[in-house]
Amino acid sequence: MLIDFVMYAALGIAMGALGGLFGIGGGLIAIPVLGLWFGLDQQLAQGTALAMSVPNVFLALYRYQQRNRINLRQALPLVLMSFCFAWLGAMLAVGVDARIIRWGFIVFLLAITLYNLIKMYTSPAPPVAGSRYGWPWFGVLGAVAGTTGGLFGVGGAVVAAPVLTSVFGTTQVVAQGLSLALAAPSTAVTLLTYAVHDEVNWAMGVPMAIGGLLSISWGVRLAHALPERLLRGLYCAFLLLCAGLLALKA
Repeated sequence: MLIDFVMYAALGIAMGALGGLFGIGGGLIAIPVLGLWFGLDQQLAQGTALAMSVPNVFLALYRYQQRNRINLRQALPLVLMSFCFAWLGAMLAVGVDARIIRWGFIVFLLAITLYNLIKMYTSPAPPVAGSRYGWPWFGVLGAVAGTTGGLFGVGGAVVAAPVLTSVFGTTQVVAQGLSLALAAPSTAVTLLTYAVHDEVNWAMGVPMAIGGLLSISWGVRLAHALPERLLRGLYCAFLLLCAGLLALKA
């Protein structure tokens, strides 16, 4: 039992560091690892990864709020809509065949990769002081991001952050804060939904969460030391690797 705990905590340390490096909290990385190395089916891998990700997201939100103020007028529709639609997405995920969810997740990874590659080779529009769109559109984004997070167990921040910077025109700092505000309640309700349907391996998830909390700041420091273009290229390569490995299992 102790050996298993140490092994899962070490895995959490590795996932937390990579999550901090790429700014995704570790859950997106943990899902294919849990499925391929430990043989968990797609829903169980997603639920267990959420057990690791949720405390990381809340810790990151707390630290962000200490340094920056989040615009409540923008955050509130994001949070409310993502909370509701994350539950709907999670309910759909636990009732669908694991192969369908796995292939959907592969397509999701490829879409994120393509989006990041496009951003690498296009000139970004200058950020605006607030946002190009009013608060109702934040609710629309919250619904889309919440559904995606609930369905694939990765948190809506993976979708929300790039959309906020490229479409809404916010700065990266604002996008990170709003994405964390969106992700905190939506990941919590998604985890609860997976847990109610027995799609969480707590014996693995809890030590992974402890390891992730210990190491996520290491990855964040490394991310700030790397050139942004190199970091984005590494991120795309890793997503392609995850998608390819999942495709082999599928």
